[in-house]
Amino acid sequence: MERSRVNIAVGIFVILGMVALGYLSVKLGQVSFLGGRGYPVTVDFPSVGGLKAGSSVEIAGVEIGRVESIGLADYQARVTLRVQSGIKLQEDAIASIKTKGLIGEKYIRISPGGSEKIIPPNGKIREVEAPVDFEELLSKYIFGKV
Repeated sequence: MERSRVNIAVGIFVILGMVALGYLSVKLGQVSFLGGRGYPVTVDFPSVGGLKAGSSVEIAGVEIGRVESIGLADYQARVTLRVQSGIKLQEDAIASIKTKGLIGEKYIRISPGGSEKIIPPNGKIREVEAPVDFEELLSKYIFGKV
């Protein structure tokens, strides 16, 4: 009788541990189920140059969303962002691809606009700033075409 109580206690402890690990892996991995929270916004860039799905979207250094997917539309890279529900983007906001540090990961920075109109869910950011291609810049410097 005493041994079965110990076995049940150990079983409950193991199950609670597995549930806690599952919860932490979902939260820390920033995995979202059923489309996640927020609303989608699309942006068309001439090139995404190393940007990946799951990269952060920031305004003034504060994360406001994530890159949901990257595809091709009309020979441009169409990036779908998932922006937090409480964040309202102006119609004339500017999206640009930046790098954290010198060779760090890529992220999207949104510079707010001054328009009164707000981009609706499934809307589109029309103003973009093309990413800097460091390889092209370096080759121009090396071969003296700067």
